[in-house]
Order: sequence, then C-alpha cells, then structure tokens
Amino acid sequence: METTNKLKTVFGQLPDFRRSHKQLYDLESILLIGIISVICGADSWNEMENYARSKEEFLRTFLDLPNGIPSHDTFNRVFSNIDSAQFESCFIQWVNTLLELQPQEVVAIDGKTIRGAKANGKKSPVHMVSAWANENNLVLGQVKVSEKSNEITAIPKLLEVLSIKDTIVTIDAMGCQTEIASAIIEKDADYILAVKENQAQLHQNIEDEFRFGKSLSTHQSLELDHGRIETRTCSVITDFKFIETNNKWKNLTAIIKIESTREFKNSEKPTEQATRYYISSLASRDPEDFQKAVRSHWAIENKLHWTLDVAFSEDASRKRIGNAAQNFSILNKIALNLLKNEKSSKIGVKSRRLKAGWDNHYLIKVLNLMKV
Repeated sequence: METTNKLKTVFGQLPDFRRSHKQLYDLESILLIGIISVICGADSWNEMENYARSKEEFLRTFLDLPNGIPSHDTFNRVFSNIDSAQFESCFIQWVNTLLELQPQEVVAIDGKTIRGAKANGKKSPVHMVSAWANENNLVLGQVKVSEKSNEITAIPKLLEVLSIKDTIVTIDAMGCQTEIASAIIEKDADYILAVKENQAQLHQNIEDEFRFGKSLSTHQSLELDHGRIETRTCSVITDFKFIETNNKWKNLTAIIKIESTREFKNSEKPTEQATRYYISSLASRDPEDFQKAVRSHWAIENKLHWTLDVAFSEDASRKRIGNAAQNFSILNKIALNLLKNEKSSKIGVKSRRLKAGWDNHYLIKVLNLMKV
C-alpha cells in the first residue's frame, strides 16, 4: 500500500472546508478516487463518478465507502473549493517523497495556458507555471499565474517552495530577471536563462562580446531526423570585456550563443537559421555541457505540456468554477508522474491510462499498492 499510504499521509493534511454534519464522504476518499479515476482516463466530474461506480468493488478493497460512491456534483463541489495553494503544497511535498534529484540535473520552468478553463467566466484563460525534473521524469510543482500578473511574479513563488539544491534551472526569456537569478542562487542551484530583447542592454552586451571577443570555446552537434538536418554550434565566453564584473546578475560566469541551421532534404522549404543567447552561473567551461542543458529545457514542452494536451486533453478543459481548473491540473500531474514512472509497459501515456482503467492489476502496479 506504499503509494496510496503516501498519498493518504500527504494529502490527508488538507483541511476540509465542509461542515462536519453534512459530510457523507470523507475528504481522503474523494481525493483518492479523484486521483485514481484521472489515472484511469477520467477527464471530467461525470467520468470520475462513472469510473468509480464501475470499479466500486475494487475501490472498497482499500477505501472505506459507507455511503457508496460520491456523485459528480460532489466531486465538482469539493475540487472547486479545495484551497489550491494548500493542494499545490501537498503535491510538492508528495513529489519530494518520490524523487532524488541528481547533481546538475536540469529543472526546466515554463508556463502553460489551459485555454478552455477561463476563470470566473472571464475571457482570460488560466495560466500555470510548472517545474519539470528532466532525469527524474517528474513534475516537481506548479503555481497559478495571477490574472493581474504574469510569469515574472509566479516563478519566484514556485522557486520558493521547490527543493532544487545542486540542480541547473533553465527558464525562457520571460524569466530572465535579476530577482529570479538571485532566487535560484539562494536555493543553492545554478541557472541558464534565455536572453532576448526584453533585456535590451544585456542582449546588446552579449552580442558585443561575441562580435569582438576572442576568448571563446565552441562545440558543434549534428542531428538527422525525419528528412531534416539540424546543425547547432554552441559558443561560450567566460572572460567578459563588455559585461562589467560587478554586473547586477548574481554569480554570472558564462554567456552562451547557440547558432542553429535547419535544412530540409527532398523539400522546397528554405533553410532556417536562428541565433539564441543565454546567461549562466555555471562554472563549467565546456560548451557541450551547455548545449545539452539548453536542449534538455525543451523536455518540459514535449514531456509535460504536450502530454497534458494530448493524453489528458487539458487544453480542452472547460472547468471554470472556483479552483476547479487549478486543482484538476494538479490531479493530472499526479497521474502523469505515476504513469510515466511505471516502466513495465512500453506504451504512451494515453494508452497507459486506458490500460489502468481496464486492468486492475496494471493499476496496482501504477499505484504500487503491493509487490507484483
């Protein structure tokens, strides 16, 4: 019962907002049924109820259900009213029981919009910022972006609650802020931050360093994929001439330029070229290391955001009441963490959800209820 015991222990800390005399179902059972039904393919409150009713006998083997299965209205009401900040805190605490971050592991931070879930009937959709541990293949945590704010204010809140010591935090240009760089260093981690025109002076100084600087090291990689040839050249400078040594970027030790050329075989598409710049606090002088770390950042798009949309239909979610969208996003991420780290089936996450719904023995493997 290891996984469910961990889930019960951690998520059992959530305070119950309901009046005690009106409770037909304990909060712990509602939470666990919610998590298990999402693992098994439920994407709505109705599907959550339908799954639980079809698997009631199985659920009763480890849950106390004196009043049967909650209705879809009960699931909706409970998950819409659970305090999201507390739910996210429990999620992060639970993830910390699962993972062991490796030294220099890349932790990618990026935002994702749940386009169908517009808060309070307004036009603006819900936007989440998440952290992804690349080697562990786990979502570490998430924070909702305030409607009147953006990722710049959400990222420090996420960094504050994460345990990221000795890792490399990668963020796109939106997160290239002095306060964010300092927050990462204060967590005993290193950073690689993309630089664009939103940091105009820094961007210009980096361009000047690579235009006139001579002390640089380079590494080139070649990738062949589906009729496409991509060449990437990574150049690194650690001896600055145009960036002051007392600059405002904490522990800045390296600037990186990655030039990519993409050619298409047997196609009339023109050759694509791009140049991207980054700053880093890493002491490493090896451009190959920087090249790998920058490439690893995009795992958050491919392994997290894309999977949430394709395997969990998250972008089509229309949950708009209270905290429903934010809390269902946590359920999706709990399910994703468990499904991605079940290694016995060499199938995609969407197929794993179906298999878990059909096969209780496979679901037990995912939940690690017993040794199988």
